[in-house]
Amino acid sequence: MSDENEPYVEVEDAEELRELLGPVVPRAATKDRPDLHPVQQAWVAASPFCLVGTSDTAGRCDVSPKGDPAGFTLVLDAKTVALPERPGNRRGDGFHNVLENPHVGLLYMIPGRTETLRINGRARLLRDAPFFDRMTVKGHRPTLALLVEIEQVFFHCAKAFLRSELWQPDCWKPEALPSYPKLSHAMRPGAESLEELERYYGAAYAEGLYRER
Repeated sequence: MSDENEPYVEVEDAEELRELLGPVVPRAATKDRPDLHPVQQAWVAASPFCLVGTSDTAGRCDVSPKGDPAGFTLVLDAKTVALPERPGNRRGDGFHNVLENPHVGLLYMIPGRTETLRINGRARLLRDAPFFDRMTVKGHRPTLALLVEIEQVFFHCAKAFLRSELWQPDCWKPEALPSYPKLSHAMRPGAESLEELERYYGAAYAEGLYRER
């Protein structure tokens, strides 16, 4: 067992990192593309969930989840995709980052599939475009969309999902932590009562997913 009082040993440079990681697997070294292959376009069309990674000019990062019915991300062409914004908490952390630094990373998941699709590119914020009508879901036409011009795209292997057993229901333990209203109340005990939080995150919460709050 290691002694917690021992000093940390840091990796100092890229050469040391490569020595630790070992040589890149050949198929991994050559799998990235500058645009979406048709099978990758099909993956985006089948995905109902994406993580959007951004950072500001100081390097402060944000990763925001985006979800909608499968195909919510429009593939405008092999080099361009667009993601609609839906009603949320209105913080807009990632969007503020894009205004400072357009570089973004997208990670597309399909429930039950252990591979993911990664897209890196440069983003712009749009307040309207002809394709906004195609993004209407349950009567909600977005007032904002993230347009991403693709620079790099590739599939990522399944190992992390296999190790974590993410899609194995018999490994799920949602009861390991208190409900989200209880967690929220514990972190901000003086803000709202537990009863108010349970009411807010109750049945009406799911019913209002596409309503501006």
